[in-house]
Amino acid sequence: MSKRTVKKTMTIILSSIAALLIIAFTSLFIISGVFESSKYLEPWQKTYSQKFDDPRIQLVAHGLLAANGHNMQPWKIQLDKDDPMVFYLYADSDRLTNEVDPFARQMMITQGAFLEYVKIAGDERGYKAAVELFPDGGYDEQNLRESMKTKPVAKIMLTKDKPQNNPLYDSMFLPDTNRAAYQSDKLTAEQIDQLENINTDVNMSIKIFQDQENIEKLGSYAMKGATIEAGVNRVMQETENIFRSSEYQKNKYRYGFSVEGQGTSGIMRHILQGLVTIFPSLNSGQAASDTFIQSTRTSVDNTAAYAMIITNDNNRSSQVKSGMLYSRLILTAHSLGLVMQPLSQALEEYPEMKEPYSSIHRDYASDGGTLQMLVRLGKPAKEVPQSMRRDVMDLIIRE
Repeated sequence: MSKRTVKKTMTIILSSIAALLIIAFTSLFIISGVFESSKYLEPWQKTYSQKFDDPRIQLVAHGLLAANGHNMQPWKIQLDKDDPMVFYLYADSDRLTNEVDPFARQMMITQGAFLEYVKIAGDERGYKAAVELFPDGGYDEQNLRESMKTKPVAKIMLTKDKPQNNPLYDSMFLPDTNRAAYQSDKLTAEQIDQLENINTDVNMSIKIFQDQENIEKLGSYAMKGATIEAGVNRVMQETENIFRSSEYQKNKYRYGFSVEGQGTSGIMRHILQGLVTIFPSLNSGQAASDTFIQSTRTSVDNTAAYAMIITNDNNRSSQVKSGMLYSRLILTAHSLGLVMQPLSQALEEYPEMKEPYSSIHRDYASDGGTLQMLVRLGKPAKEVPQSMRRDVMDLIIRE
């Protein structure tokens, strides 16, 4: 075979390989849903709430952006029929994550996170939002799921007021969680003071740690919790069941997890979505467990500080109030150029987590308090994309 023939043959082979690669990548992008409009991101637009005339729905559209466990967005809203300035927040018991949150403590924190966003949006829009927790009494804990359907978490009463420029408002439209690596910069004393002093409730506190001893100890708890969770099949299956692998699924469900949760964006997002859609095993079983542990390791190894929210007791009202405080903590951190990520696996209350749960409480709440949140915080090394959000009207109870 002549050199010319060999060269021609190689050119044909390389061209064929290039064509196959183009076809493969194009297929991945199509399977990912690259041409699908991202309706699940519409609620993040600042103009989204203006589509609605009812001021209650306008504020609910802001609450929808709050941090929430497993991105389940477990909120239901009942508009008062007689008073156009009153509405009720219910915990959506159909969205409980029973395996990871068997006592619905995280569910209550999520309710509080929503309420604080509503209050801040109310200030900005000219409505004073007064919140009454559990107006019809507490839950029947022996029949919790059904009790959630009949008893509201909160009654929200609006009063027309002069619009006020709330310094936290703009931060509501930023992603609440950043799971990427953080810069090594320590927080300044002024930043720590500002974050710790946002709490005014004597029954709870914020504590921030950035000394080496506590960084290592809390990082160890985060890794231990993640390793245990990764080994509990029913918990991992619960997470896998709400993973949305493509733009089509994200638009269909608009809640749960997706590849953006790991900070993936741009072209790589569509490549990964296409691969996971074709090969679901990439995000299930041992592969999912390994990814979760590695992600936690990256977080722990790139964390300059941790923060805790601790309550004196663990009743339902305290859980909700800790969620309200958590929202203020997130938004204040954003206003200071900082970001956060919960690493609260060791605070979860299913049987396999009993040892680290007891141990971390002995170390950090020995006076009998309850650790409601453990988060890492710091200066971001990169921005991360926003997560899915439901249409606000899907939260409204229709009778």
